[in-house]
Parts: sequence; structure tokens; C-alpha cells
Amino acid sequence: MTSNRATRAADADRERIAAALGGHYAAGRLTLEEFQERLDRAYAAKTLGELDDLMADLPRTDLSRLSGQRGSNPPLPERRAPGVVQARVGSDRAIWQFWLGIAIATFVIWLITGASGGPWFLWVAVPLAFIILRRRSIGGERRIRDHQGRQ
Repeated sequence: MTSNRATRAADADRERIAAALGGHYAAGRLTLEEFQERLDRAYAAKTLGELDDLMADLPRTDLSRLSGQRGSNPPLPERRAPGVVQARVGSDRAIWQFWLGIAIATFVIWLITGASGGPWFLWVAVPLAFIILRRRSIGGERRIRDHQGRQ
């Protein structure tokens, strides 16, 4: 890392060493116990010399390429690109299943309590349905507006 072993270590230095240790563990150079012990020592290290000692018997790696620096890891295929989270197509089914579950639950509670006081379960199910419909229509309008703005 540096020629001056007494230099105080920064959090970024500890993170880079932890990432390097993780790579060596993944490659099979360290057992789980060794990895955990070294990781604990890495986060407790106060100087660069202490961090160097943790890596002394391991092959050198380019620590600047390891995590701790932005863009160091290539995106995995299953990761989404950063941006606005959008509901999947067909998510309406899940929303309406949620509504149906709430409606059935309130109806069953109404029946268990003796079906008295009028059909109060409708005061839960109907407004919830309107809220869902309204949010879906607003979301649809917003998506159309955003799409037209990009063109």
C-alpha cells in the first residue's frame, strides 16, 4: 500500500482490503475462519501496516480495481439499470388480488361479528377500489406524459 506503515488507514483503505480478502476467500485461498478473522482485523486496523500484514501471504491484487471505488464492478446481467422503478406488466393482477383479499377479510369479519350494523365492509372495499383505480389512472397518465416528453 505505502512505504510508511505507520500512516493511519482510512475507511476506504479498510474497504479495499475487505474486498480483496473477499476475492481471496472466493478463490479458495482462505478458509471461512481465516476470512472472518482477517475481516475483523481489517475493520479494526488503525494503520496501513496492519492492513499490509493481513495481505502478506496472499498474491498481490490491484486494490484500486476493487470495491471502494465507483464503477469498479461490472454490472451483473440480472441487475436493473439505475433509474425509476416501474411496475411490471401484469402487476394489476397483484393489486386486485390484494383488494380482493382485503374485501374478503372485512366481509368475513362482518359475518363473524353477527352481520350487524349494516354492510360496513363496503365502506372499506369500495373506497379502496376507487383509490386503486385512481392511482392506476394517474400512473398511466404520468407514464404517457413521460414517454411523450422523451420523444
